[in-house]
Amino acid sequence: MEQKVVRTKKSKTAEQALASLMRECARSERSSGDALRLMKRWGLSDADAQRVLQRLQTERFIDDRRYAEAFVRDKLNLSGWGAYKIKSALRTKGVSNEIINEVIAPMIAATDMSERLEEIMRRRLRTLKYSSPYDAKTKLIRFAASRGYDMEQAIATASNIIKGVDEDFSI
Repeated sequence: MEQKVVRTKKSKTAEQALASLMRECARSERSSGDALRLMKRWGLSDADAQRVLQRLQTERFIDDRRYAEAFVRDKLNLSGWGAYKIKSALRTKGVSNEIINEVIAPMIAATDMSERLEEIMRRRLRTLKYSSPYDAKTKLIRFAASRGYDMEQAIATASNIIKGVDEDFSI
C-alpha cells in the first residue's frame, strides 16, 4: 500500500516573514494584498502581519500606488486589457479603489483604447473560425468583453471590422 506524503505548511516568524518579503519585493513589485496573503499562508497572526506590512510600507518596499502604475502599464501595453479587467484585477490584488481610480484614469486617457481594441480584434479575427459575419461579430464582441473593454465600444468596433468581412463573405 502506498503512503501519502503529507506536507506541512512552513510557518515563519514575523522577522523571517519580513526578511522574505524584503527579498521578494526587491525582485519585483508586490501589492499589500499579495504580502498579506503570503503572510497568512506562512501562519503569521493578523497583528504580526499588520506590523510587518507597516514596516514594508514605511521602508517603501511595498507601495500600492507604484504597484498599480506598473500593473496598469503592463496590462495596457503588453496584454491589451481594457479598463474593466484591469480594475477588477487590481481589486483582487488588494489595491484600494481610490488608488485604482487615480492611477488608471490618466493612463487610459493617454492610450487610444479604441485603436488598441480594433488592433486586437483584427488580430483575433485572423484566427477565428466562424460560419457567418454575424457569428464572427458575436465572437469578437465576446472576446472584447473578456478582455475588459466597454460593451458599446466593443459592439461599434466589431461592427466596423465585420463590414469588410461581410463584403468578402457575399462574394
